[in-house]
Amino acid sequence: MNYINQGEKDTRSGFGDALLFLGKTNPNVVGLCADLTGSLKMNAFKKEFPDRFFQIGIAEANMMGIAAGLTIGGKIPFTGTFANFSTGRVYDQIRQSIAYSNKNVKICASHAGLTLGEDGATHQILEDIGLMKMLPGMVVINPCDYNQTKAATIAIASHEGPVYLRFGRPKVPNFTPENQSFKIGEAIVLKEGSDVTIAATGHLVWEALEAAKTLENENISVEIINVHTIKPLDEKTILKSVHKTKCIVSAEEHNYLGGLGESIARVITQNYPCPQEFIATNDTFGESGKPHELMDKYQLNSVAICNSVRKVLKRKS
Repeated sequence: MNYINQGEKDTRSGFGDALLFLGKTNPNVVGLCADLTGSLKMNAFKKEFPDRFFQIGIAEANMMGIAAGLTIGGKIPFTGTFANFSTGRVYDQIRQSIAYSNKNVKICASHAGLTLGEDGATHQILEDIGLMKMLPGMVVINPCDYNQTKAATIAIASHEGPVYLRFGRPKVPNFTPENQSFKIGEAIVLKEGSDVTIAATGHLVWEALEAAKTLENENISVEIINVHTIKPLDEKTILKSVHKTKCIVSAEEHNYLGGLGESIARVITQNYPCPQEFIATNDTFGESGKPHELMDKYQLNSVAICNSVRKVLKRKS
């Protein structure tokens, strides 16, 4: 299947549009925000359902406690703030009040990764996936574009239990189907190939598709998997692919420590050892800059994916 860029849209808008849809279709859905309603695209929900929206202010820990309490009354709270404040700042509250008691809270985090851009290293959390996936029972989802973020937001409302949903600020290619069915824990094979597997998540999925075009010109057959759900990981799809290709490149906008790549490494080490290369930040903080420039500097792009594919193929041979 050919995936075509339908125009660039920010993934946070996918969350905002889906939240409004959920408000109209599920009376138990409530929204909470930590003084970033506009940035999280929650204004439409706030305007339409003022009695179901709670502006907590710059008190993220309190927001998580309130969200946990709302679930006791049958509500489905969607919390919204930047990824750094959704995880690092409130990790204790999430662990103790939400994860430990398996509360039905949806932790929705915008402005994740380097593509936060000019706000710099203090806001560009690159360890949030690791933090959240280590919490027992926590589902971790990192969609790739506007359409998939919208579908994921709608899907998690029906999931019973805590969820971490990660998305971003910049406009990125929107290339997945408009009315797709999102299934938690089921990775999507976007392109079949026989020489190498690329397992990508978030903004790196489009970069993987772009890399495949270059690699096909070099007669390298690439299989691409969109791993939108990092936990629970779709081990079956990954193992089926590497049994065929016998090598893999993981790609993520996250530290290589604790992210998707490490989860894949565990799976292949236990089941089918084969060469793996990592596209991720190399145990470093970010810095202020334009999103595309940062992605280039930290080698989170199609060029870096191509180089890693060539490297892993040499290791395989």
